[in-house]
Amino acid sequence: MARGRIFPVILSGGSGTRLWPMSRAALPKQLLPLNGARTMIQDTVLRAQLPGAEPPLLLCSEGHRFLVAEQMQQIGVTPKAIVLEPFGRNTAPAAAIAALTVAADNPDGVILLLSSDHVIADEAAFHAAVASALAAAEKGRIVTFGMTPDAPETGYGYIQRGEAIAGAPGVDAVKRFAEKPDRTTAEGYLASGDYFWNGGMFMFRAEVLLDELRCHEPGLVEACEAALTAAARDHDFIRLAADEFEKANNISIDYAVMEKTDKAAVVPCAIGWSDVGAWSALWSLQSRDGDGNVIQGDVLLYEAKDSFVRSEKGLTALVGVKDIVVVVTDDAVLVADKHRAQDVKAIVDQLKLAGRPELLEHKVVFRPWGSYQAIDAGEGYQVKQIMVKPGGRLSLQSHAHRAEHWIVVQGTAQVTCDDKVFLLRENESTFIPLGAKHRLENPGKVPLRLIEVQSGGYLGEDDIVRYDDAYGRAEHKSAAGS
Repeated sequence: MARGRIFPVILSGGSGTRLWPMSRAALPKQLLPLNGARTMIQDTVLRAQLPGAEPPLLLCSEGHRFLVAEQMQQIGVTPKAIVLEPFGRNTAPAAAIAALTVAADNPDGVILLLSSDHVIADEAAFHAAVASALAAAEKGRIVTFGMTPDAPETGYGYIQRGEAIAGAPGVDAVKRFAEKPDRTTAEGYLASGDYFWNGGMFMFRAEVLLDELRCHEPGLVEACEAALTAAARDHDFIRLAADEFEKANNISIDYAVMEKTDKAAVVPCAIGWSDVGAWSALWSLQSRDGDGNVIQGDVLLYEAKDSFVRSEKGLTALVGVKDIVVVVTDDAVLVADKHRAQDVKAIVDQLKLAGRPELLEHKVVFRPWGSYQAIDAGEGYQVKQIMVKPGGRLSLQSHAHRAEHWIVVQGTAQVTCDDKVFLLRENESTFIPLGAKHRLENPGKVPLRLIEVQSGGYLGEDDIVRYDDAYGRAEHKSAAGS
């Protein structure tokens, strides 16, 4: 394998709390199509398909593994691997895991470390910046990408460039990193021309980063090595050992390495970058009507200006307003001053304190076999709409406290109920008695849709005993017979 081969590594650990109610813990912003037809992680992976690059290495949470794998299938990409983090440990441990994985194949391999939830409008400029960074990374530099600022932004950290690096045109040494500034300081940075937004993207040789981490964070590298050594291989996933990974320091690559190393370099670039940190960022990125409004979904406006309106359920109408954000989902409505869109996180904090389900999942909940949506619930019953993908099958399971009634409305279902296996077609139904071992499968070529009515004295999601599962989740308890 040639020295300097590019290994794209995509980090997908963020939760995107400031984009609630669309972005939630079970379906964060990088897995949503917020800025076009594809999801943000799909755009990132396709952007990283550079000439001579290896297939991408993806790092994501355990709970997102099937969604990430399915979204890669949708764009025809087979990852080098999907590494599952048992919990978030910031970017330095993730970078260490990536470097250890790549170094096992090629110590001189050059990693392009990207976040999965950024927008880059100018891909040609991005490719040019990567080419410049590659020349410096091959020489042993740890390169970050500095975004040319167009406003005195106080929400980003900054990088001050130093002297140009010989033999790497367009790349400068890093003079210093600056924390998020106040307005006056940010205006000075903008005026100087020597400061750039810290975009959180990096390029480095695997062994170079590991050497720096061993110097500045030796315990972190040891923990990551142990987590990889004891990792379980599960289908297409590498599941890090939780007890070992937990020992890794929860620290960013900026604090762990970049602010300490003498190898830090920066590529100043103007690539149309945004970290989409709030609804106001999406407003600025997308096409607006003559009154400055971004409209998505069934929306009517009258004398409304400079607003972002997204409706996923029913008609949403605005009259005589300006500079607001309105986001409507099945179970939540957000109305915010566009200039205070960052403060949505305060609502998320309140949801967390109250233990509200709207923090974690949407009404539509995705599973590896398909999805389900709660329709109605009351004393002793609840109703769900279930969709099973072609070839999908739920686990073989039973419930101690509830019975289930299934009515097929589209497609064909194969039902296992104790010792019986039979087909159900459209407009046919069956009854699953309390305690029966049962399974639902879709043997057809179109999605299977059915209505499930649960009845019983206890309808909690933990009332499930799983006997067999096609997706390696036999020990995991979750909703709707997943």
